[in-house]
Amino acid sequence: MATERWLAARRREVLPIPYFHVVFTLPHTLNPLAQSHPQLIYRLLFQTATSTLLRFGRDPRHLGGDLGGTAVLHTWGQTLTQHVHVHCVVTGGALARDGTRWIPARPGFLFPVRALAKVFRGRYLAGLRRAFDRGDLHLTGGLAPLAEPAAFAAWLAELRAQAWVVYCKPPFAGPEHVLAYLGRYTHRVALSNDRLVTLADGHVRFRWRDYADGDRVKVMDLDVDEFLRRFLLHVVPDGFVRIRHFGLLANRRRAAALAQCRALLAPPPPPVAPPESVRDLLRRVTGVDIARCPVCQQGVLHLIAVLGPAPAAWDTS
Repeated sequence: MATERWLAARRREVLPIPYFHVVFTLPHTLNPLAQSHPQLIYRLLFQTATSTLLRFGRDPRHLGGDLGGTAVLHTWGQTLTQHVHVHCVVTGGALARDGTRWIPARPGFLFPVRALAKVFRGRYLAGLRRAFDRGDLHLTGGLAPLAEPAAFAAWLAELRAQAWVVYCKPPFAGPEHVLAYLGRYTHRVALSNDRLVTLADGHVRFRWRDYADGDRVKVMDLDVDEFLRRFLLHVVPDGFVRIRHFGLLANRRRAAALAQCRALLAPPPPPVAPPESVRDLLRRVTGVDIARCPVCQQGVLHLIAVLGPAPAAWDTS
């Protein structure tokens, strides 16, 4: 239900333009830091990924305006190992800074991914350096050797020498395809129930897809402790928001910016569908009609009254 409502809201925001799917991935060298400082590492990932896209969008060599997008944090791979990355659905164009015109992206091309990766890497490592200088990184245990400024600087230099991965291409079937893909993960945990196979003799078996072997579906066997260790890697800190909107879709400017973009793009006005009732939504998603009598399957149930909980025996009010 939550996923369906989220997707319905996103569909209402889709403009009649191409959209691009951009993924920013952190190198696995940062996994220990993500485990000890998840709030900082994930927040910095959102900040640097979105600011990098906005910077390229405003560059006159590319678009020269404000683009918009939605970013969703993922922390897992198919085998529940830690693979921290953020998926972004980005407009294939930008609103001019003076708001007078829409600037479309070139067909099939948004930004050069190597340049995106270099800027993303530089901004992320600069953010880590600032966090270290502020004393926000508490480096203990296996990270204790990095507590010395010289050692931390050398570690950052090693990370700067690595090639960071950024993926960018238009969605094959339009923005709806990417929204549906993201919708499978926005309100779920790292492993869905339908992938679980067995729990027996202290071992958990679950299905996973091996992308390196022709997308073949395989079964992984882990002892319970290792399964729980991997699963708990993907529990985000309390209150952390895993879905964020930026640029034209930022909460403070979304309604006005989208109205302005639609006026400039001049599409036919989209049909306004009446809001879907809870009954209709449940029937569409689950196939169950909650208003149909569960005994005879013929009669329709009607709401007569809402009964509150009975007062506790000790309640003398």
